[in-house]
Amino acid sequence: MLVLRSSPASPFGRKVKIAASLLGLSERIQIVDADTLNPEDNLRQQNPLGKIPALILENGEALYDSRVIVEYLDFLAGGGRIYPAGEARFMALREMALADGIADAALLQVYEGRFRSADKHEPKWVDHQAGKVERGLAYAEAHLSTPAGTLHIGHIALACALGYLDLRFAGSWRETHPKLVAWLADFEARVPAFAKTKVTP
Repeated sequence: MLVLRSSPASPFGRKVKIAASLLGLSERIQIVDADTLNPEDNLRQQNPLGKIPALILENGEALYDSRVIVEYLDFLAGGGRIYPAGEARFMALREMALADGIADAALLQVYEGRFRSADKHEPKWVDHQAGKVERGLAYAEAHLSTPAGTLHIGHIALACALGYLDLRFAGSWRETHPKLVAWLADFEARVPAFAKTKVTP
C-alpha cells in the first residue's frame, strides 16, 4: 500500500488525490494527515523539506513534490494517461506550472496572515503575490477556459488552484473570471473526485 502524507486543504495534495482517482489508483493509496509545523511528525524524516504532499512507496522510499508524485502515479497506471504525447505534453506541463504558481502565490498570502501579526504584515509582499494570482487567472481566463475533450494534468492542477482560491479567498476570483467559473463547473461535473476532496471553510 502506498501512503500519501498530506492535509485536506492542500491544493497540491488534492491534485495527487484527483490524479489517483482518474488513474484508478485510489484504492492503492492510504492517506495519512501530516502536520508540517510539528517537529515530532515523521514527515521531516520522509521529506527533508518537511513539505506536503509526500508519497511513501512500499519499499519505504518517499517521493515529493506533487509534480513528481503525479508523474509516478501515471507511470504506475501504464503511462500517458494524464500526460499527452509529443509536444502537447509540454503544453500540459506549462499549464500545470501556471496553476501550481497560482496556488503557491495564494498559499504565501495565507501564510503571511497566519505567521505574522497584522501589524507586521508586509503589504508590498502580499500585493506581489496577489499580482501573480491575478495575472495567472487572467491568462487562464483568456487561454485555458475552454473545456477539453480529454483531461490532463494541467486541467487537474488548474481545478485545484481554483478550488484553493474558493477555500481561502471566498471565491472572490469568480466575479471577474466567468469563463473559468464555467470551466470549473464542467470539470467538477466530469470528475467526481473534485467534489469528494473539497474542504469547506
